[in-house]
Amino acid sequence: MNQKIHKGHRQRVKERYLSEGLDGFQDHEVLEFLLFYCIPMKDTNELAHKMILEFGTLAGLFEADPMEISKRCGVSENTAILVSAVTSFARIYDKAKRGVKPVLDSSSKAGEYVMSLFIGRTYEALYVICLDSQSRLNHAKLVHEGTINEVTVYPRLVVETALRHKANSVILAHNHPGGTLTPSKADIEMTKRVMIALEAISISVMDHIIVAGDKYVSFAEKGLLE
Repeated sequence: MNQKIHKGHRQRVKERYLSEGLDGFQDHEVLEFLLFYCIPMKDTNELAHKMILEFGTLAGLFEADPMEISKRCGVSENTAILVSAVTSFARIYDKAKRGVKPVLDSSSKAGEYVMSLFIGRTYEALYVICLDSQSRLNHAKLVHEGTINEVTVYPRLVVETALRHKANSVILAHNHPGGTLTPSKADIEMTKRVMIALEAISISVMDHIIVAGDKYVSFAEKGLLE
């Protein structure tokens, strides 16, 4: 009897998704729906509540390490991997939607693109975005992942990346997981060091964009590249 009730509930949730999508779902219902596909024939509603409570928010859960999810929530490795892969799926989807070689010829276009690179990233990271002579994307390379509070940048790595991907110009991008958009003194000094290193090989730095959550700040717009 319980299995029949459970089966009926899952079918109703699936039909609701088919008719209205996930937009009207509460966070625990979104997770419950996801868990249908890795935990068969079991009520996942209570587990969904427990998992979100354990990590504070649905976003916090999605951003967690899979081994940590498995340990703290008592779920299988398969379940933990599926849940933690959501943010990676989102980044890949956004990349595919924007096309293979988007044109990043303005700070607004570059800012929107850069934000997609940091979806779900909880540690500070640095990207070098290589552009061709028409400001089309050649390659976006993750060159360093640091701690939550700092990222160590070696101009040589940026130069090597720019040369390898035949960049005419580059955009630097990193995130501030703590939430502040204000460029630090170290951010500004690092940018100047990279600009000097690239200038020696006739490659320009078009912008340096810092992302914090769903916002960004552009060094070019702030006049910090002069």
